[in-house]
Amino acid sequence: MSEEAIKDRIKPVGQVRVAGAEAQTAAASGPRSGADVYQASCFACHGTGAMGAPKAGDAAAWQDRIAKGMDTLLDHAINGFNAMPPKGTCGSCSDEEIKAAVEHMIEGI
Repeated sequence: MSEEAIKDRIKPVGQVRVAGAEAQTAAASGPRSGADVYQASCFACHGTGAMGAPKAGDAAAWQDRIAKGMDTLLDHAINGFNAMPPKGTCGSCSDEEIKAAVEHMIEGI
């Protein structure tokens, strides 16, 4: 039997994934951009307006929120507010990544 045939016969049939390992890998590779976080975790609500979420780039929807200041926006984004859970759907995001996503959503307003 060849070495290649032996390797093929004894190779693993599956893989084990450890909870949180992806978050650690992401953290090790550096922070994600606001656009990346938005597309991966924020778009479902902030791209569609689901559950009353202000749509990204909608000046009228964000006007009152922006008037409360960036500290309040970040507090709500990080700790949750109304229907939005803490950090939205990105439990693995750092506070800096959440800030970048908020900045991305209100960019140009």
